Amino acid sequence: MPPEGAPVSSQPQPPTPVIIDCDTGVDDALALLFAVRHPALDLRAITCVAGNTDVDGVVRNTLTVLEQAGAPDIPVARGAERPLIEPPRTAPVHGSDGMGDLGLPAPNRRPVDMDAVTLLRREILASPSPVTLIPTAPLTNIALLLRTHPEVTRNIERIVFMGGAVEVGNATPVAEFNVWHDPEAAAILLTAGVPITMYGLDVFTRVVVPALTVHRLRESRDPGTRLAGDLLAHRPATPGSSPDDSEAGGLGDAGAVCAVADPAGITTRRLPVEVSLAPGPTRGQTIVDRRPRPGEAEHHGEARTTPLVDVALDVDVDRFVKLYLETVER
Repeated sequence: MPPEGAPVSSQPQPPTPVIIDCDTGVDDALALLFAVRHPALDLRAITCVAGNTDVDGVVRNTLTVLEQAGAPDIPVARGAERPLIEPPRTAPVHGSDGMGDLGLPAPNRRPVDMDAVTLLRREILASPSPVTLIPTAPLTNIALLLRTHPEVTRNIERIVFMGGAVEVGNATPVAEFNVWHDPEAAAILLTAGVPITMYGLDVFTRVVVPALTVHRLRESRDPGTRLAGDLLAHRPATPGSSPDDSEAGGLGDAGAVCAVADPAGITTRRLPVEVSLAPGPTRGQTIVDRRPRPGEAEHHGEARTTPLVDVALDVDVDRFVKLYLETVER
């Protein structure tokens, strides 16, 4: 605390420089709509990677969202069109165009004339303060960046990624889609040597906007707010919800961006995390060690050196829903 009688600074904190790496589908689009409108976030660049749809579709969808939101001229770059090893595998839940088949007009904006890794390096090193990376997609671009330009880590504050699961997967019984799509890239991310927060399925599925609120957004006269409502209506309601809540929509990836704007909205625990890379039913699983003490394997000399990650285990749903709505309706 300042000494008694000392003036208290009223200077607002400068916005946090962030870069989003995405595979714009529906919930990546929700994340972008939030990021461009939250005053505490300085969105310096967006990089695109194959995932929910092919990479050219991701670029198109990203530019469309920025246009609908009336966002400033943010550089967007095309990145990896396939994982490091696996073939590309899209997510049909996002519709044939990756954006819920909403029939949005083609964007007039164009991507920058450089690849995603080059743009990431440029913006990270040029930032006057350390950057927070927010990957909401398979981690191919980030892995290529870390392996090609490891010097960027000196100006990365934190990586908050949407991916992984402690309990249950979605791409497989144990693996979440973004990590399953490119497990080797996720393994590289975990050894980046910078602080990492994992915003996984355990909190991802819980932040749901009620149906009446979604309907209100869809009636908005602002194109960006209306788009948020249309996208939320495309997102499935939580399992077990009532038929009256059929239009309720999950924020999904947008929750990871909310966690950067308001870190107190999630409860994390620093835990060892590794990715299963072996072929078979566990490939792509994020193995999170929550044991209170070492087990028999360690007693028999099988201890492993595993990166420590801040794993999101709980989320204040009402807080994040309120934060998202206040921001996109701004």
